[in-house]
Amino acid sequence: MSGLRVKGSGYAGYERTAMPDHDRELAEIGPGTACGEFHRRYWHPIALASDVGELPTKVRVFGEDLVLFRTTAGEIGLVHKHCPHRRASLEFGRCEERGIRCCYHGWLFATNGEILETPGEAPGPGPAADVRARTRLGAYPAIEFNGLVFAYLGPAGKMPEFPCYDAFDTPGITMRPYRVDYDCNWLQVLDAIMDPIHTTFLHSLNGGAQFSEAMKEIGELQIFERGLQFLGSNTRRVGDLVWVRVNELVLPNFTQAGSAYTADGTREHYFGRSSFTRWVVPVDDRRSMSLAWANFGDRGDPHEYNTREGCELIEQGEIVERPYEERQRRPADAEAVEGMGPISAHGGENLMPTDRGVALYRRRIRQLVRDLAKGEEPPQPQQFPGQAIRTYGQDTILRLPAKNGDDRKFLNAVTSDVMKMQFAAEDKPLEERDAHIVAELKRMEKGGPGIES
Repeated sequence: MSGLRVKGSGYAGYERTAMPDHDRELAEIGPGTACGEFHRRYWHPIALASDVGELPTKVRVFGEDLVLFRTTAGEIGLVHKHCPHRRASLEFGRCEERGIRCCYHGWLFATNGEILETPGEAPGPGPAADVRARTRLGAYPAIEFNGLVFAYLGPAGKMPEFPCYDAFDTPGITMRPYRVDYDCNWLQVLDAIMDPIHTTFLHSLNGGAQFSEAMKEIGELQIFERGLQFLGSNTRRVGDLVWVRVNELVLPNFTQAGSAYTADGTREHYFGRSSFTRWVVPVDDRRSMSLAWANFGDRGDPHEYNTREGCELIEQGEIVERPYEERQRRPADAEAVEGMGPISAHGGENLMPTDRGVALYRRRIRQLVRDLAKGEEPPQPQQFPGQAIRTYGQDTILRLPAKNGDDRKFLNAVTSDVMKMQFAAEDKPLEERDAHIVAELKRMEKGGPGIES
């Protein structure tokens, strides 16, 4: 036994036991926090509409416990959990035509929090009438749209219009709502969308291809910042084809990307749209949820994935419920982001040039959070008043054989020209824009001007 020796030197575990702090300014989103206030200036999905039945349901979002319900007349309500009479939980309330009735003493509340009835109390002037006049149950505006329930949790006088994205109505696309929960802070989940290089390692080289074989190539990375919109492109060569794949983030938490399974770099594809239309929503500081639609059709993903398991594969590369050993052998997004811990120790990060998209979007959120603290309201993601917001999460695959010279330079030039052309078409009516973009991409493919080797 005396011959046992430890090989090597330079071990630094003991000196590095102190845990770096997390980014409190961005990671913490509870009531009264700076980033929580920022988020509350926007509409967010908070539940699947299918989860709102004849009984109330508890929801927790932005560190706040709420009750979501549907009146028997079909109106959606989102209210504080506790009745203002004696603090009973409205999760045990009864849904009625005009609102929700508390189980304890029968007080009835409208969806806007107005006290409609205080049964058992004197009906005329007196304490009950005074309470009805001066007290309201906390409530937030909520709407149901295409299988998701959205809410605005900010100051009533600051409520923006509900944002309408072009992805909400793409011809030929079938949208399926889904939800995936994460046991970690929202920032860890959101980071991945501005990290297009992770698909090469996490989803391809680590445990085998979870999407397509061509994603093993690292490709050429570019970031485009356009106000609240951030686009991260990864352009790969696959034989004679050039595959431009674009991940998209619209602050604070709207995300899209290219397709998960339709585009694989083996055949031409022109402005194919996102595999999902998705929001990363904080539950509290240590949990978050992805609420989204998975998109199926020629410009989305194959209809065969239009199942619960298919949505999970599109969301993170593997299904959610898997044995621990399988998760170790083939980790996906959940394992990567949850493995950082409930709140990542951001102070221990070493960001690299390939993390530029992550650094840029965090910096922009930080600026907006600080501006709001000074009284400057954050902008909304509206490009043209009264029109749908143009988005660019996509795949474009063009037949452009390599030329003599620097192919990396050529791939970057292709990406720049593809994106500039699409931005130039932004003000066209939606019914014309997509057809124009596809025609221009085909023209580029045939050797039109604009792409230089």
